[in-house]
Amino acid sequence: MADFSHQTVLLDETVDVLRPGAGKVIIDGTLGGGGHTQALLARGATVLGVDRDPVALEAARARLAGYPSFSARQGNFGDLLEVAADLLPVDGVLVDLGVSSPQLDVAERGFSFQKDGPLDMRMGDTGRTAAELIAQEDEAELIRILKEYGEEPFAKSIVRELKRSLPTRTLEAAEVVKRAVPRKAWPNKIHVATRTFQALRMAVNQELESLESLLAALPRLLKVGGRAAVISFHSLEDRRVKETFRDLAGSCKCPPGLPVCACGGQGDFTLVTRKAIAASDEEIAANPRARSAHLRVVEKFR
Repeated sequence: MADFSHQTVLLDETVDVLRPGAGKVIIDGTLGGGGHTQALLARGATVLGVDRDPVALEAARARLAGYPSFSARQGNFGDLLEVAADLLPVDGVLVDLGVSSPQLDVAERGFSFQKDGPLDMRMGDTGRTAAELIAQEDEAELIRILKEYGEEPFAKSIVRELKRSLPTRTLEAAEVVKRAVPRKAWPNKIHVATRTFQALRMAVNQELESLESLLAALPRLLKVGGRAAVISFHSLEDRRVKETFRDLAGSCKCPPGLPVCACGGQGDFTLVTRKAIAASDEEIAANPRARSAHLRVVEKFR
């Protein structure tokens, strides 16, 4: 069995809001190590796990082989309308947008700027690698990626060095970033290459595009009474989830001064979480990667 050990984030909080039980069908669109799914199965739900990573699927199938109500399929959570067409609509949808620890920690996956490996960063086994993205895109597009996905203030100088060097290894790319950013401007709390690697990873895996597709599909994915839970780790992702959930719930868009709503804002969903649920101090102490996790939930009521 493939080694895919991963600490599940916001486990109890996520399982509780999805209200699993006998007869409930839930899709875990980011199966990963299977932690959330196992907890949902233990509470009686039928769960379809979806992941684009074949290593994760192999490990989860072995881990959850004792649950007859579990099944797994390879696919992107942004394509659930096609991947799970035979099951829809369902009682719950879960996506955890974080990168799994095995993906970060295994050098050969190419996600880490602290371990040497091929500059890959693909969560699945198809599509362009990060090295190919750097080689094939022009400077303007790479600058946009670093600015939008990484909020990197030195995007122009980093891209110039990336295009000049065309790195194919992770440590090589990290050294390129170090050369491109003045030493006095290196951040204190994160590695200087963090934002660049994050931006490249998000672009390689089209993470925001997948999220947009999922959010747009929620009205067709869920039955009445069904809930969607999204765990995000990046402000761009969380902002999109927050805004879409408010739109689904029909948030009033009138100017603040009006005494009553005049826009008729009303949707088919209700916000289960008006503020994002964050990890507890105890969870963060045990798993520092949970620090930036935000859980938001909506329910379809008609």
